[in-house]
Amino acid sequence: MTNNRITQLFDIKYPIIQAGMIWASGWKLASAVSNEGGLGIIGAGSMYPEVLREHIQKCQKATSFPFAVNIPMLYPNLEKIMEIIIEEGVKIVFTSAGNPKTWTPYLQEKGIKVVHVVSSVKFALKAEAAGVDAVVAEGFEAGGHNGRDETTTFTLIPMVREQIKIPLIAAGGIATGRGMLAAIVLGADAVQVGSRFVACNEASSHPNFKEMVVQAKEGDTVLTLKELAPVRLLKNRFFEQVTELYATSPTKDQLIELLGRARAKKGMFEGDLEEGELEIGQISGLIHDIKPAAEIIQDMLKEFEAAKAEVASF
Repeated sequence: MTNNRITQLFDIKYPIIQAGMIWASGWKLASAVSNEGGLGIIGAGSMYPEVLREHIQKCQKATSFPFAVNIPMLYPNLEKIMEIIIEEGVKIVFTSAGNPKTWTPYLQEKGIKVVHVVSSVKFALKAEAAGVDAVVAEGFEAGGHNGRDETTTFTLIPMVREQIKIPLIAAGGIATGRGMLAAIVLGADAVQVGSRFVACNEASSHPNFKEMVVQAKEGDTVLTLKELAPVRLLKNRFFEQVTELYATSPTKDQLIELLGRARAKKGMFEGDLEEGELEIGQISGLIHDIKPAAEIIQDMLKEFEAAKAEVASF
């Protein structure tokens, strides 16, 4: 696989980015992906500042290759998080859920590459105008918190590619080499993979959750709670409670009350498959086993090359 704009930007071997996911992507996963030639990401969204510092330091000891930190910009301790990023010498930051203008210039002045996650052409253009080094365009298929427009990856990537000049990373519904090839053909420079890495040995997600991901079939995930922040969930008792509440035309406050606190932690990290919030993408229907991160990357690369050869023979 030849170098491209993303591998050169991050100084990595393969254009495979591991998504920064709450309760799943700590230092073990990030370092394993980086050691195999991709870009590992520590997901700061579920970490207190000092916990993040510990994960960064452990990741630095576990890999000599580049890794990144993902920061949701709605984070309550954002200034402290940014301070830790600078102090610990992190070189790549992925931002999401906020205005990229706020922190991009500051981080870049410190020599940090900045990538912003978007779900529409409009926000991709705003991110480019804010000066980010690259964008992740994430389609409606993705797990976790999602865009409101419900634009699928297959249509979003070429539309964003048509409008922006900076490097583009495709996300949402990508877990295989064939999916990776499709994304690149559509105009992406790299892919960001989330759900597939949830079901791997190094992910910090609970074994119960990993097993439920492996057992998931088509139609087992639904995008819901759009009034708060759209989130794609596996169907379980908590999802049934959400559905039952929607039947009563609830207020936003009632939805907030049902969601409560630490619902995602309860499901994804603690393994409560009934009352927890279980965030995963539609591609879970194609995930059939739990294996090491290195094996996932190598499987993707082999399938990518085989699919590319198959297409070339048309």
